Amino acid sequence: MRVRPPCSSPRPTVSLRPLLLALALGSAPVLRAAEPVAPFSEAETLQHFQSLVSIESTDPPGSEIAVTEYLTRVLLAEGIEVETYALPDQPQRPNLVARLRGNGSKRPLLLMAHQDTVNVDAARWAFPPFSATRDSGWIYGRGTLDDKDNLTASLVTMLALKRSGAVLDRDVIFLAESGEEGAFHVGIKFMVASHYDAIDAEFCLAEGGSVRRVQGRAESVGIGTTEKLPRALALTAHGIAGHASVPLQSNAVVRLSRAITRVAEWQPPVRLSDITTSYFAQLARIASDPASRARYQAVLNPGSPEAAAAIAYFRAEEPATAAILSSTVSPTLVDAGYRINVIPSETSATLDTRLLPDESEAEFLAAVTAVVADPSVEVSWVPRDDATGASSSLDTDAYRIIERVYAEAYQAPVLPLTGTGATDSRFLRAKGMQCYGVGPGIDAEDAPLGYGAHSDQERILESELQRFVKTYYDIVVALAAP
Repeated sequence: MRVRPPCSSPRPTVSLRPLLLALALGSAPVLRAAEPVAPFSEAETLQHFQSLVSIESTDPPGSEIAVTEYLTRVLLAEGIEVETYALPDQPQRPNLVARLRGNGSKRPLLLMAHQDTVNVDAARWAFPPFSATRDSGWIYGRGTLDDKDNLTASLVTMLALKRSGAVLDRDVIFLAESGEEGAFHVGIKFMVASHYDAIDAEFCLAEGGSVRRVQGRAESVGIGTTEKLPRALALTAHGIAGHASVPLQSNAVVRLSRAITRVAEWQPPVRLSDITTSYFAQLARIASDPASRARYQAVLNPGSPEAAAAIAYFRAEEPATAAILSSTVSPTLVDAGYRINVIPSETSATLDTRLLPDESEAEFLAAVTAVVADPSVEVSWVPRDDATGASSSLDTDAYRIIERVYAEAYQAPVLPLTGTGATDSRFLRAKGMQCYGVGPGIDAEDAPLGYGAHSDQERILESELQRFVKTYYDIVVALAAP
């Protein structure tokens, strides 16, 4: 469905000519976030962010239409054309595409964010999960980090570009997608398969990056350039059924438990890509702690005793760092038994598996089977919505601009990041689009306290939201304006 904007009187604009001239001549740095140049205010950013967080769009059950309707109203009021796309049997799960047209001298830029969030256990929240409560400098709510921060940044950037009246070298497309949290068939897979022409672009900005803050200071910026691929492994243990009053060595529950433990304790082989090599080499250069520096340097030499010790440390103390180095397996679901006094003849477990982009599925399955080392336990792949792997280049104008703007805004080193979680960028990278993950400042101390994305609670620092939105806008201006 295409919706054309109503006629409206011209809005007051803020000229971007001084910025564009400075960029063209190379005579001035990229705008700092604090400079009052962007044609939007912090109050407007906050209003849109709180409004979007307040709209429940959890998946499951899956209904993003209220978010789509909000975005549509705001965009149309600014004179921006909007189109929506939805599967015929899923009208409550639309995808919104808005476009600002450039002069066509460069290929388009896509701004992508998802409208849905994971579901919640409201009883575990200090504030109602859809209240967008402001408290002590924080904003609480499901989606504050995943992904209504990027959704707000994309929306505000589209509004600001329209108001500025700037001539663009490339179209800027905003895709607000549905179904990212596990229902890709209604969102990115549908858009790529049926409406790719509406979102086709040279570059894409999306989720998958963040600024790591330690004790209130930006320590490093991670830009998502590739990510591991989600797969699902099943372990199925077979035994002899019997009365539980007579213990059996063939007990399928015991066999499954042993298999799970072996796989969970296994360290898959470490393999470094150009991106992970660059990441750890830069960490080694910027680390202020000698012990940390030594560990980062050690993993650059896989197979050495020093690397083994560093990996063991990371697995125990920095699991997110360890997860970058290899494919991983995490047991998550177990189906064992049906009553207390019966030994079942079959039990099963499902393991969340994240493969390195170049990992062979057949070889990895064989390796897990060897680790289980029990012929009574079958190891197999089970269906999971997935995509092929690909990486975005570090040798592009887009990456250099993102790197430069973030370094200026946060005064911190910028590192290429391998995502351990999955984002919809992988579907676009598989089509050849160069996608880069960006995000706000997040306190390293926050996730262990249970305030991260997908956690029992979720929050963002209001100041970091504002800094991120301004940085995002500066990146888009530098990429799209002459």
